[in-house]
Amino acid sequence: MTHTPTAQQSAGDRATARITVPAKHPMVTVLGSGDSLLRVIEKAFPSADIHVRGNEISASGSAADVALIQRVFDEMMLVLRTGQPMTEDAVERSIAMLRASENGGADGQETPAEVLTQNILSNRGRTIRPKTLNQKRYVDAIDKHTIVFGIGPAGTGKTYLAMAKAVQALQSKQVTRIILTRPAVEAGERLGFLPGTLYEKIDPYLRPLYDALHDMLDPESIPRLMAAGTIEVAPLAYMRGRTLNDAFIILDEAQNTNPEQMKMFLTRLGFDSKIVITGDVTQIDLPGGTKSGLRQVQEILDGVDDVHFSRLTSQDVVRHRLVGRIVDAYEQYDSRNGNEQRH
Repeated sequence: MTHTPTAQQSAGDRATARITVPAKHPMVTVLGSGDSLLRVIEKAFPSADIHVRGNEISASGSAADVALIQRVFDEMMLVLRTGQPMTEDAVERSIAMLRASENGGADGQETPAEVLTQNILSNRGRTIRPKTLNQKRYVDAIDKHTIVFGIGPAGTGKTYLAMAKAVQALQSKQVTRIILTRPAVEAGERLGFLPGTLYEKIDPYLRPLYDALHDMLDPESIPRLMAAGTIEVAPLAYMRGRTLNDAFIILDEAQNTNPEQMKMFLTRLGFDSKIVITGDVTQIDLPGGTKSGLRQVQEILDGVDDVHFSRLTSQDVVRHRLVGRIVDAYEQYDSRNGNEQRH
């Protein structure tokens, strides 16, 4: 892509730039079906004028806006060059990342194209990738460290991405098994009163982990892998007294561990294993007065070599665009009606 900046400092720091899209990229891949991608950019820069003629895009507005619009199109072209299509969501996230880097929001800033084109796992025609800068850094930390904590609100992909990395490690023979576990808080980890087999008993607590596995592996292979012990899904209580070698171990909902359970789990680490612990310290379901092991461990292990804390925020929540609009609509309704409740 080539740029032709013109009249960069005319009329009160207004600027114009022309961006030429190479002929090998059909304009529909850059602008989107029905110009949907172009509309996302126009909405993000309401004071700029963007016009398209042939394979040339011109942008005029403040010098800062025009420079950012040029960078957005540059990043889009880098993604398209990999053969990956651009989506409205990806364009929105690219703009947010570029704005954050301009505001000094990240040091050693990776570019949107680097974030959006990092493949973790492909299965049945869909690819799992990080969608935000913090998600990419979390995934990279899992590669680099033996124990990684993914801490953040629901919907930030912390468990899903960890499971994708576990399946990737299993497929590339870095580990020989995956162990997925969560504390069964509601039953106080005493599951004896529930009817049925062990798998039926643990099902209510572990169902979200099964659902994620079904996205990442062929569903018919999962029972076979579980029967062979290659994949184990069990409540945290079943980890006691074991040493877990050559395994990728994920502890989910770790905010619902008490300090003794957290210490017990961390000391299960064996040779050639990796542990990822995920949780949201704002959603603790422990009985009153019980300390959260996830809260405490951040103070205990801070600065310990080969242990990494990745913190995700509401900015990393990945959800359907319509969900975001619904949440915004509810917030506007609440503020109009003076209702402070948030659900």
